[in-house]
Amino acid sequence: MKHIHSRSITSPFSRLRQRLVAFLHDLAMVPMAWIGAYWLRFNLDSIPDQFLSQAFLLLPLVWVVQGTMFWIFGLYRGIWRFASIPDMARILKSVLTGLAIIAVTSFLLTRLENVPRSVFVLDGILLILLLGGPRILYRWIKDRHLYLGSGKRTLIVGAGSAGELLARDLMRTASSSCHPVAFVDDDPNKIGKEIHGYPVAGSCSEIPRIADQFKVELILIALPSAMVGEVRHVVEICERTGLPFRILPRIEDVVSGQVGLKDLRDVRIEDLLGRDPVNLDWQTITGGIQDKVILVTGGGGSIGSELCRQIARLMPRKLVVLERSEFNLFAIERELRKDFPNLSLDIVLVDVCDSVCVEKTLRRHVPDIIFHAAAYKHVPMLEAQARAAAMNNIFGTAVISRLADKFGCKSFVLISTDKAVNPANTMGATKRVAEMICQHQSTCSSTKYITVRFGNVMGSSGSVIPLFQDQIARGGPVTVTHPDVTRYFMTIPEACQLILQASVIGRGGEIFVLDMGDPVRIAYLAEQMIRLSGKIPGEEIEIVYTGLRPGEKLEEELFHASENLAKTGYSKILLASSRPVNGELLEKMLATIEQACADGDDKRVHELITELAPGHLPAVTGNVSDGTLAMR
Repeated sequence: MKHIHSRSITSPFSRLRQRLVAFLHDLAMVPMAWIGAYWLRFNLDSIPDQFLSQAFLLLPLVWVVQGTMFWIFGLYRGIWRFASIPDMARILKSVLTGLAIIAVTSFLLTRLENVPRSVFVLDGILLILLLGGPRILYRWIKDRHLYLGSGKRTLIVGAGSAGELLARDLMRTASSSCHPVAFVDDDPNKIGKEIHGYPVAGSCSEIPRIADQFKVELILIALPSAMVGEVRHVVEICERTGLPFRILPRIEDVVSGQVGLKDLRDVRIEDLLGRDPVNLDWQTITGGIQDKVILVTGGGGSIGSELCRQIARLMPRKLVVLERSEFNLFAIERELRKDFPNLSLDIVLVDVCDSVCVEKTLRRHVPDIIFHAAAYKHVPMLEAQARAAAMNNIFGTAVISRLADKFGCKSFVLISTDKAVNPANTMGATKRVAEMICQHQSTCSSTKYITVRFGNVMGSSGSVIPLFQDQIARGGPVTVTHPDVTRYFMTIPEACQLILQASVIGRGGEIFVLDMGDPVRIAYLAEQMIRLSGKIPGEEIEIVYTGLRPGEKLEEELFHASENLAKTGYSKILLASSRPVNGELLEKMLATIEQACADGDDKRVHELITELAPGHLPAVTGNVSDGTLAMR
C-alpha cells in the first residue's frame, strides 16, 4: 500500500517536471530563432548595430508571445517519445499565430523601423525547425534503439496503414519478441519504397523468396480490410513457406479502429471461409426493434443466443427468451444480465410444443416480434427420429405461429434452412413443412409471417467445424463423408444480422434467402483446419472418407427450381417467390401427422412428411426406432 501511495504522489510531480523541461527547452529556442533570422537576413554576416539593437529590444515581446502560444496550443500535451504529426501541427499553429501577433505589435511599436520584413518569415521557419527537430530526433533515437533489439525477424504482409501501425507498435514495444525486417504488398506504387526504414520488398506472391532472402522467422498478415478471397490467397502462400504466421482481425472486428500487437491472433478457419463485410441498414433495423417487445424461441441455441445478443444491443422494451434446455437458458440469461444490465429480460423454461405454457407467456408479454429459432437440426440423428423431428420442428412451429396470430403479433420470423429445399432428409422435410405453415398463416392473419432460409453457420453446435477441431486435437483421423461434398457457410453473427434485416423489410408471406456466397468443399475445409493447427494433412493427420450419411446430399440448394429469386435492394438478401400452399390439404395432413405422432408410429410419420414435402426423401425400409430423443 505504501508503495502504491508513493507512486500516486510522485507521478504528477514527475509529469510536471517533464513539461517544465520541455517548456524551458522551447523558450531557449525562441531567441536562437529570432537572432538567427537576422543573421540569415544579412547573409550569415555581421548584423548592423541598429538592426541588432532593435532585435534585442523586441526579443522580450517575441519571448512572451511565443511562450504563451506554446502553452495555449498545447505543445506539452504530447510526449516527445511519441512525437507525431499532431504534435507538428500544434507547433506550426502556435508559431504562425505568435508571428502574426508579433508582426502586428512590432508595426504598432516601431513602424518596422530597422526590422526587415523577411525576418518574420525566417524566424518562423527556424523556430519550427528548432522546436520540431529535437522532438523527432528524440523519438528516432528511442525507436532506433528498439530497432536493434533482439527478436524474431518478421515479415509484414500489407504496407498500408494497418501494416505501418503494426510495425510502429513492434518497434516501440521493448518487450516484443519480434521486429520487422521487410514488408510485402501487391500495390506496385509501394514496392521499392520504405516504411520506417524497412523496404517494401515485393508482392505477396513473392513471400517465399522474400522470406528466404531476409531470413524471416515469422510472418504477420496486416490486411484487415482485405476481401476474404485475398486473405485466403495470402494464407495459402504463407503456408508454402513453412513459417509460423499470425493475422490481424478484419477491420469490422477491430472496434477501436486501431491495430497493434494485442490484436494479433492465429489465423482461424473463419478468416478463410468467412465472407466479405455486408452493409446493413442499421437505422431501419434499430427502428424495427427499439422499444418493442421481442420474443426469441430456442434462445439458448447457437442462432437463438446470438439473436438475443444483437437484439439486446438495439434496446428493445423487453426481451423474452424461450428455451427448453435448462443449462442453455441459464447461460444466456447470465450473459445478457452481465452485458446488458439495463435490459428488461424475462426467461421462460419451456418446450415450444407446450401450448399451455407458450400461450400463457404470450398473453403475459404480447410480443411485437417473434423470432422462432427453436428446432432440431442434426440430420443423421433425425433420420431415425421422425416423430421427434415432427413434434419439434413442425408442431412447435404450428403452436407458436398460431398463437402469434391470436395475440396480434406484428411479425413472426421463422428461421429455416437450405435443407428445406428439395429435402433429402427428415430434418429438411420438417423444416419445409414449417415454412408451409407460415406461408398458410400469412394468408389468413394480419401478422406478417416471414421465413429466412440459409445454410450452415460456422461454429454452431453440432456443425462440422467443432467436430473437425475435436478430431484434430485427438490426433486424427479427420472424417469427411465424400471428397466432393460441398456446403455453404456463414458466420453466426452475420446470419443473425441478415435475419434482423429481413425481419424489418418483410411484408408477410415472403421467403428470404441469404446469399451464402460460394460453396466450400468439406475436404478443403478439413485440409485447411489441419494446416492451421500446425500439422500436415495426409502425413501427420490423416483424412478418412466415410461415405455419405443417411439423408445427406453432395450439394445443398438454397432455393427450389420454381422459386425465382429476386433482389430486395439489400445486399446478400434475396427474395424467393414462394410456391402456393393448399391450406385445406395442409391442415388435414397436419392432423394426420399429429395422430401418427400420438400413436408413436415413426414410420407413418415419415411417410406423411414425405407426402407433404416431397423432394428426394428415401423410402423407409426396415424397422424405425421409436424416437425417444428428448425434444428441444
